[in-house]
Amino acid sequence: MTARRKSTEIERAVDSFLSELRRRNASRNTITAYSKDLTAFAAFIADQPVGKIDHLAIRGYLSHLYERGLKKSSVARRLVSIRSCFKFLAREGNVERNPAALVSTPKLPKQLPRVPTIEEMAAVLDHAPADTSAFPERDCVILELLYGSGLRNSELVGVELNQIDWPHQRILVRGKGNKERYVPFSDSAGDAIKAYLPKRAEVMARLYQRHSVLLVNARGGRLTTRSVARIVKHLAVARGLSPDVHPHTLRHAFGTHLLEEGADLRAIQEMLGHERLSTTQRYTQLSVKHIMQVYDETHPRAK
Repeated sequence: MTARRKSTEIERAVDSFLSELRRRNASRNTITAYSKDLTAFAAFIADQPVGKIDHLAIRGYLSHLYERGLKKSSVARRLVSIRSCFKFLAREGNVERNPAALVSTPKLPKQLPRVPTIEEMAAVLDHAPADTSAFPERDCVILELLYGSGLRNSELVGVELNQIDWPHQRILVRGKGNKERYVPFSDSAGDAIKAYLPKRAEVMARLYQRHSVLLVNARGGRLTTRSVARIVKHLAVARGLSPDVHPHTLRHAFGTHLLEEGADLRAIQEMLGHERLSTTQRYTQLSVKHIMQVYDETHPRAK
């Protein structure tokens, strides 16, 4: 019988870090990603003592990744994992300092997301998804709130019936860090919700479900963010948009189109729930890019 290989010091350190993530209730996807990244790093480091791993060793690993043909974005993600692990080890007293903090993050090219135009979004929203959807009333609500109110996917699936303030035509949203804010919704979103609620009630009564979440699946259960992403992609493609459209694309479109139509940047910041104005200012870049494209394509002196 083959003797089991004794784990290395770095492998045991990685296991401790992953256990800490589980204790902090990190998501399964997060733990899986860290595990994959750090297992590969541990294999590269081999038997080198954890306390002897310095920034040069980590840079050597990143060079190894580049030689293997990994993209800068993938290398940057691996470095984030290594930094997090060594930060934990330093806090626990297993190493004196975090050597990964001395390694610069690879500079990534700034890629602005492709945002559908106002006309493209109108084409999607003005055509009921009845012919392409299993639950068209609900899916209309999804599109209207993602684009019409700029909700995050996670915020959308968390909306409950008692958070809809009908007299003031707004929704109480719980965003990142459980921070609450009110966001307005349009007349068309209100009409979509009113058309959907009787259908929702039918599903809940038929399946004996009782909970107050707004969006439900065909079994009466809570809709997941993954399901919303799948629904948005399906409906967008059916209406001629790019296959890489996802819920956050519609949130970007919300902010960009408000700015293009003259909305104040700080008002957009409040509606989107951005903690920093600099985050909202990304939409300025998006808007300028669109303006330059229109100029290049339409002005006679630009041709």
